[in-house]
Amino acid sequence: MSKNAQSEPETLILNPSAPLRGVVTVPGDKSISHRSVLFSALADGVSHVHGWLAAGDTEATLSCVQALGVKIERHDAHTLTVHGGKLQKPAAPLNFVNAGTGIRLAAGILAGQPFESTLDGSAQLRRRPMKRIIHPLQMMGANINAIDNRAPLHIKPAHLRGIRYALPVASAQVKSAVLLAGLFASNATMIEEPGPARDHTERMLAALGVDIVRDGRRIILNPGQTLHPIDITVPADFSSAAFLIVAATIVPDSAITITNVNLNPTRTGLLDVLLEMGADIEVLNESEQAGEPVGDIRVRHAALTGVEVGGETVVRMIDEFPVFMVAALCAEGQTIVRDAEELRVKETDRLAVMTQELSKLGAQITETPDGFHIVGVQSLVGAHVDGHDDHRVAMSLAVASLVAQGETILHDARCAADSFPGFYETLAQLGAQPVVGGENL
Repeated sequence: MSKNAQSEPETLILNPSAPLRGVVTVPGDKSISHRSVLFSALADGVSHVHGWLAAGDTEATLSCVQALGVKIERHDAHTLTVHGGKLQKPAAPLNFVNAGTGIRLAAGILAGQPFESTLDGSAQLRRRPMKRIIHPLQMMGANINAIDNRAPLHIKPAHLRGIRYALPVASAQVKSAVLLAGLFASNATMIEEPGPARDHTERMLAALGVDIVRDGRRIILNPGQTLHPIDITVPADFSSAAFLIVAATIVPDSAITITNVNLNPTRTGLLDVLLEMGADIEVLNESEQAGEPVGDIRVRHAALTGVEVGGETVVRMIDEFPVFMVAALCAEGQTIVRDAEELRVKETDRLAVMTQELSKLGAQITETPDGFHIVGVQSLVGAHVDGHDDHRVAMSLAVASLVAQGETILHDARCAADSFPGFYETLAQLGAQPVVGGENL
């Protein structure tokens, strides 16, 4: 059941878990939910979105789209009707709160609009790097400026031209910002990817009728196209499922099934790595939904062995590294991660923060500039830990607590609602016993 961030617990007490058992569904895919609202706003007509993720980050994007004059009807928390068409000048700066995807994709769209706009967010969002989108948008002729390449972003009307842009790193957000600006350019836009970044933007634009061509690692988009309205059902988010996948793998005697999960191959690097480590994971009932491959994931407890992770695999599991660190602590032998320096510019410096917080539980982790080394199996002991206003950090620490001896007290647990409202209730449904205010969830 989806919940607002305000109703999530601020502090949570967790103990070693009984076996996790059952069948669950996790919330809708966050990346697709952001895009469904932003892209439907550009479509010429009425779009319908089902299974939309009602979470902190996506709610922020939805509010910003409404501030651009787009009428959005909410039939319930997860069902929207978006009346797309012409965007209007916002009356105030757009507040994306913590939504990095929302602000970067919106920058591409607003760079091509005939009005001024300012894109801003929380103190956390203001710390995140924006040069990666500002530079290519300025190459396209966009009038976009920011102090020290951080939000707020100030955008004025400009004549955009298509460019040929080689991404310096594989990044779905940068790629998407350039492609969206390309819709309003005077000539074709070509992007060359160095590796496999998420392709949700290309898939959804194609579903909206946009002529977008992929040739190997080149993507070509022609401007001046009309986007058609869509009827989309958002599949369950693999990044949310990842916490339950790792939890069931490391908690003895567990056996769970997570239904209708997005299995886009640009997102499922964690599955490949866990299988290499010896995890007992099966994918069942595969089909397609909203242009994305989906299926059920069945997970049973299994003994893991260490592994080395680097190169293109890192991009395909970048959001899952916090919880992967927990899996590595439970794996026999050495786990080495390299090429993951992108983790330092997420909601937090996730390499540093996860190393710091897991060490409170007794973990021994060698942090490196672009990754970490872990030698397992390690025994964890309950302690006070903090989510640092980073949803993936908080949920990863909750998973670690399930195999720690004694009581773990998780502070700033509420931020889990940025992507997975009801996460702690889902753990309770599967057999864990999170406690708030002396009562089990």
